[in-house]
Amino acid sequence: MGLVELGLLAGTAGMEPVARLVCKRRAPDAALFVGSGKADELRLLAQMEGAHEVLFDQTLSPAQQRNLERHIGLPVNDRTLLILEIFAQRARSHEGKLQVELARLQYVSTRLVRRWSHLERQQGGIGTRGGPGETQIELDRRMIGDAIRRTRERLEKVKRQRATQRRQRNRRDVFGVSLVGYTNAGKSTLFNALVKARAYAADQLFATLDTTTRNLFIGEAGRSVSLSDTVGFIRDLPHGLIEAFAATLQEAADADLLLHVVDAASPDFMQQIAQVQRVLREIGAGSVPQILVFNKLDAIASDRRPILLQDLYELDGVPVPRIYLSASSGEGLSLLRQSLADAVLRSYSTAAGTECRAEADAPTS
Repeated sequence: MGLVELGLLAGTAGMEPVARLVCKRRAPDAALFVGSGKADELRLLAQMEGAHEVLFDQTLSPAQQRNLERHIGLPVNDRTLLILEIFAQRARSHEGKLQVELARLQYVSTRLVRRWSHLERQQGGIGTRGGPGETQIELDRRMIGDAIRRTRERLEKVKRQRATQRRQRNRRDVFGVSLVGYTNAGKSTLFNALVKARAYAADQLFATLDTTTRNLFIGEAGRSVSLSDTVGFIRDLPHGLIEAFAATLQEAADADLLLHVVDAASPDFMQQIAQVQRVLREIGAGSVPQILVFNKLDAIASDRRPILLQDLYELDGVPVPRIYLSASSGEGLSLLRQSLADAVLRSYSTAAGTECRAEADAPTS
């Protein structure tokens, strides 16, 4: 799953993978991450294949990244920067661009020494100040710190605006549903199928980054719900991105119901479900009720198709409703709409029962 997914990420960013190399170690090498022998092998492979850049599936420390570049003689980047590059390419809204910029600034702030490696300390000894390299790094760190602060303030403003919009929806007594799931599971295709929208959908990782919200009328319940399509999750999503996208992911945390979309045709769907659950817990959405939507039914081989399109799936030790469907062909969509209607009706009947009990408990004058 690791290098295959990294190759897909590279392709999404506009790169063309030419070779893969696996390294197994008990612990990362402090200097080169993979050790000097494997770094030599990597340098020879890059030369043979005519590579212009080397990508690592793990997060590298600034020192490891610098040492590898010197050893291999090529630019070296890690999974975190690759995801940031993709997010920077795909962000369309003002909020999305701010979120990406904040994550990028946080990443760059730890790697300033790489940019100024040509300005080495020119003085040494106790009580003496470093050379121009240290001075420039301190200046850059201060500038980036100021940029991070300004970006955080602008994002806080956006977060307050989103909170106001959510309060307005709550006052209108609107049931909130959020689509979540691993990237490329088909969330946007399902969103379009349900609300007849034209949100961008493509067979690639992180096709959409910006949250889109539409009203969806559920005829079976006689009510409308607020349906939000959120950014896709991925294995080892950088913590900086989770923090930066808190405003967007808050839609999931504040939802009344999550439609957890799964690529049923993927051989790694169990690991992908686990990764989504981990991120949901990190953003405070772990306790929100879910319906598992096993999408891409049309891509499952005929001998592997489920007998029942609706059953229960054990998720973190709890049985959760599961529905098989194909967002592209429409098969199974009626089952999902009925499940949504049942959830909405249960919610309103529970709320009505609570209000009746409150009135009954109120003291009479």
